[in-house]
Amino acid sequence: MLIQEKVNQAKQLLEEFTIDCWITFVRESQLNGDPILPYLVSADVTWHSAFIVSRSGETRAIVGLYDQKTVEDTGAWDQVDSFVEGVKAPFISYMRELNPSSIAVNYSVDSEICDGITHGMLLTLQELLGEIGMANRLISAEPIVSALRERKTESELDAIRAAIQNTEEIFDLVTPFIKPGRTEKEIAAFMKAEVERRGLELSWEEMVCPAVFTGPATAGAHYEPTDREVERGHILNMDFGVRVDGYCSDMQRTFYILKEGETAAPADVLDGFDTIVKAVTDSFNAMHPGAVAKDIDKVARDVVVDGGYDEFPHALGHQVGRFSHDGTAILGPMWEKYRSKPLRKLEQDMVFTIEPRLTVEDRGVATIEEMVVITSDGADFLSHQQTEIILIG
Repeated sequence: MLIQEKVNQAKQLLEEFTIDCWITFVRESQLNGDPILPYLVSADVTWHSAFIVSRSGETRAIVGLYDQKTVEDTGAWDQVDSFVEGVKAPFISYMRELNPSSIAVNYSVDSEICDGITHGMLLTLQELLGEIGMANRLISAEPIVSALRERKTESELDAIRAAIQNTEEIFDLVTPFIKPGRTEKEIAAFMKAEVERRGLELSWEEMVCPAVFTGPATAGAHYEPTDREVERGHILNMDFGVRVDGYCSDMQRTFYILKEGETAAPADVLDGFDTIVKAVTDSFNAMHPGAVAKDIDKVARDVVVDGGYDEFPHALGHQVGRFSHDGTAILGPMWEKYRSKPLRKLEQDMVFTIEPRLTVEDRGVATIEEMVVITSDGADFLSHQQTEIILIG
């Protein structure tokens, strides 16, 4: 059903962007697959395979003989041609028949999700099309691939909501497990055991999911849990997500470990945490279709800096889908590494994280990561917003 939804969506996108033809060209996709392929077929393909969507609405797949039935079973392709000796003859025959003036291919300078064709396959495609005088018609498929991944269908949103629900439940379960003396590794192991018990997958590689950081002077992000023990008077934060039906969650929560005799977090911790809550809330309130991504980042960044803290050394948020980082638009500043992504405009049905952070001296990092979806006139929280720091007694 999802593949049919996305292929139908692709037809509409070709019309929207006035592109005549879109080709996804792959081989041995289990080894070196295009990130868009799961939207087009339900399993990996072996030999040179072309998935072709035309502006007229016609769809054609050209695959090796033993892959034909699997592609046909998706119900998404009007015709599935197979070959034994090679893709050249059926591919050239169909492209002659189609004769598109523009041919979109999955390469991109700015967006990794749109850069799925390998260099060797691009050279092969240029050679094939060169034989019929069409090699100069190639353009980047970035507009199509970006929109296809970013504009979530209702079934995609349902899967993301289910992933978020499981993530929040596991955060709730691990909270009473956390106590002084527990190590980051023990906390992570508890959460992984619960993921396994539920028959789910982690959103990203097991070594760093969940990421658990307690106290000051940690790696801060993208690092595996260590033998560091939870200590009183420290902040603990976790970055965690699960995958449900192929779609991910990505969330962070912040805890404070009470000292003996404390019944609430001290002023410095609360000030840092409340600044993060405000940064999340204010940037969320600024989100709507047509808003420029970098402007949303600036709202949160200004809140943190105006609060007297250093600006966070990363984008405010990224998109989420089949991967925890999945989409071209990014809520970030105009830094070199983000290329043109912060200039993208928000669109309805995009799913973003919002994840500012700051350091509370001698305590640790305060951070929250929420997930939101862009609506017709604003945004909705998909996760339940953390507005109070979680206290560990």
